Amino acid sequence: MDKFLYVAMSGAKQGMNALAVRANNLANANTDGFKSDMTQARSMQAFGEGLPTRVFSMIESPGSNFSSGPLKTTGRDLDIAIKGDGWIAVQAADGSEAYTRAGHLKFDNTGLLVNSRNTPIMGDAGPIVLPLPIDKVQISPEGIISIRPQGATAEVIEEVARIKFVNPGNDQMMRGEDGLFRLMSGLPAPKDPMVQVESGAIEGSNVNPVHEMVAMIDIQRQYEMQVKMMKNAEEADRSSASLLRIG
Repeated sequence: MDKFLYVAMSGAKQGMNALAVRANNLANANTDGFKSDMTQARSMQAFGEGLPTRVFSMIESPGSNFSSGPLKTTGRDLDIAIKGDGWIAVQAADGSEAYTRAGHLKFDNTGLLVNSRNTPIMGDAGPIVLPLPIDKVQISPEGIISIRPQGATAEVIEEVARIKFVNPGNDQMMRGEDGLFRLMSGLPAPKDPMVQVESGAIEGSNVNPVHEMVAMIDIQRQYEMQVKMMKNAEEADRSSASLLRIG
């Protein structure tokens, strides 16, 4: 009886974990450059005295779905989208180098180039700071940033920095708790001059809202089934106790 109840209870708990992953994916369906998390279920042996034959279910997120999101044309000079594989290097809150596909860029009143999450964009020598004031900014497919200083004539264009792009292979990347990706080794990835971007466009989230909604409904049904199993176990236990009293 306790085994029956334990299997149902652990299944319901892991279902809630799977629901949290799907809900997070759905919440980021409109987040630029977001990569959805995947889930998988497997059985795990319970360790401890008297439990060698027991197993419990486990839901885990083995990684992210690295397929490209839809390309959205904005016509904005500071929007960029990676073509094919590759990542934009950024500086995380702890000062380390991390990577993202979010390419909606802007600069603050100090000239610091950041993305939509206010994460500084990395160049060859650290975070990129543009010389202000600026009349026009443009980014080449190779990530070279050119500006026209305020008050300069139309033909004056100066190259001021180059965005660091990397492409270490998606199988080497993992998402951190801050939502940014890093190498599994923990080391910074070398720049890759072959990575190119499309200017005036951004990559959308690769989350399929319909797929996530269907998955959440399926998980909810499984949860209800587990709860029903627990209730059946309780009723069976109560019936057994009644028979013992009659005997």
